Amino acid sequence: MSISAVRTHRLSADLHTPFVTALRRATTVETLVVEVVDTDGRSGFGEAPQVWQVTGASIGGSRDCVEQMLGPLLVGRDPDDLVARCAEVRRAVVGNEAAKAAVDTALHDLAARRLGVPLVRLLGGTTLRVPTDVTLSAGAAGDLAATATRRVTDGFTVLKLKVGTDAAGDLARVRAVREAVGPKPRLRLDANQGWTPREAVRVITAIEDAGLDIELVEQPVHRRDLAGLAWVSDRVRTPILADESVFDARDLVEVIRHRAADMINVKLAKCGGLSTARTLLDLSATHGLGTIVGSMMEGPIGLGAAASLVAAYGTSSVSDLDAAWWLAGSPVRGGIRYDGATLVLPDAPGLGVDGIG
Repeated sequence: MSISAVRTHRLSADLHTPFVTALRRATTVETLVVEVVDTDGRSGFGEAPQVWQVTGASIGGSRDCVEQMLGPLLVGRDPDDLVARCAEVRRAVVGNEAAKAAVDTALHDLAARRLGVPLVRLLGGTTLRVPTDVTLSAGAAGDLAATATRRVTDGFTVLKLKVGTDAAGDLARVRAVREAVGPKPRLRLDANQGWTPREAVRVITAIEDAGLDIELVEQPVHRRDLAGLAWVSDRVRTPILADESVFDARDLVEVIRHRAADMINVKLAKCGGLSTARTLLDLSATHGLGTIVGSMMEGPIGLGAAASLVAAYGTSSVSDLDAAWWLAGSPVRGGIRYDGATLVLPDAPGLGVDGIG
């Protein structure tokens, strides 16, 4: 038995609501789906989202990486030798983590399909239901408050506010949301590198002094400024979550060495797939760091893989798995669905994706 083909498919899917952060504004998901096919005709799928502002990954770059380097490496090889195949993918090229993640996920999906089990079973878990937060796009205080109220009505109990576009107004935004939703929902902030260290300390301290009860603050300063991130962490009570500062295990080692953050956000398209993601979760736990698993603005394939990882490994806080919830319609057949604030994995082999389009 061997891998007979590695194919790529470009997908574009509209969002029902614009997604706005301190780094970008998105109205569509642009992603590359990788399909790994065995000689029995089974297919495993993975996803490489295009995120210029965070990973630098593009559709064209990921497609070329897969078609010129990773695909030829795999054709004719045994798909059941999963650890070896994924290690070969990691070593094949420098960077290109989104492309590697797509191939790594497709290999895992295919392995699970060949065994006839859901991906979460292959990873060592059993649950098919994973809670998620929901993001509130950056905007004016009144708009954020109105959106937050709607999301609580939708059943979400953990709200992530995008801030960092205007440090002077961020306290008012957080206050407006807390007053709108009351004390029960958990609020977390994501500045997407939008503050300077001094701005971060001023804003976070003001939020703490106002008693607005924030669960965590994600990536308050530039991802390369680990000294600044550590400076912020030392001066506020609220846990600091590193996202863009941690792509791979080397980055995580530096965050640990600098004592720069209390938690990390693991994303498949940042780190290169499920194989590396498991290493990041294990290393974080060893050093006492909290974890969540997140995603880029991607589709059901990437979210299904991320949710399967959470279902099998667990995280210390509710993960950030709402990206596919923003889609106006699914670009794939089968796969995940949302039940309020819960992502539901299919009870089907692999990721349960029956086809594309």
